[in-house]
Amino acid sequence: MQRIINFILRYKTSLLYAFLMFLSLILTVQSHSYHQARYFNSANWLSGNIYDASFSVSGYFNLKEENKKLLEENKRLRTRLFNKEFKESTALDSSALDYVVMRAQIIKNSYSKPNNYITLNRGKNDSIQQDMGVITSKGILGIVEKSSANYASVQSILNSKSNINAKIKNTNYFGSLVWNQEDYQLVQLEDIPRLVPLQIGDTIVTGAMSSIFPEGIPIGAIDNFELKESASFYNIDVRLFNDMTNLKEVYIIKNRNREEILQLESEVANDE
Repeated sequence: MQRIINFILRYKTSLLYAFLMFLSLILTVQSHSYHQARYFNSANWLSGNIYDASFSVSGYFNLKEENKKLLEENKRLRTRLFNKEFKESTALDSSALDYVVMRAQIIKNSYSKPNNYITLNRGKNDSIQQDMGVITSKGILGIVEKSSANYASVQSILNSKSNINAKIKNTNYFGSLVWNQEDYQLVQLEDIPRLVPLQIGDTIVTGAMSSIFPEGIPIGAIDNFELKESASFYNIDVRLFNDMTNLKEVYIIKNRNREEILQLESEVANDE
């Protein structure tokens, strides 16, 4: 308390000056309409900037939650997209779905080796099993090869063993998508016959011959193609839509009918 009294006594002249200045400003603003308008405009500008800064700060800290909501909404929309018989007004009954979509995050990613793998933070405890498809918002990424209790290993599309059924969008011409290990941005589409008209930029999507991926999921666009005179099939380079060096959020696709399809195909093969 004594320090406060000493401070007031030491700076009494300055404090009195500041008080009188503040009082005069109040009286001036109250007695002149021009000064009132300037004051309120300045106050509105200051408060507006304060509120804007506050909103920006709170928005930044809410980004994680908002991103989570967007990912959940994307998962719901993709579930409807892959199960086309369910209209927007139809409630999604998981027991009636052909495809179930789950979210996951990448915790490890390789793209410069001959056989690249991706590790996800979901596993058997989240119903993740072998031979489930993995995609991003831009296109396919690979296929689950193994899963532990809490993690899953995905065979990347950039893997010498990868072989995925793909086709040219809006056509029924399909082939096998493989990787020649030369460029992490390019994969190769094989078995497209020479009679098929091709153009640079044609979109490549998943085909209908796969029991892992739904038909029509984007993969990439034709970057280059060539046809040797004696060849029956094109050599086609497909530039991936995904940036394989910058991946985080993914969606895992489960085909609930896969086992039944494989069982039927096995029985047919045995009959032959």
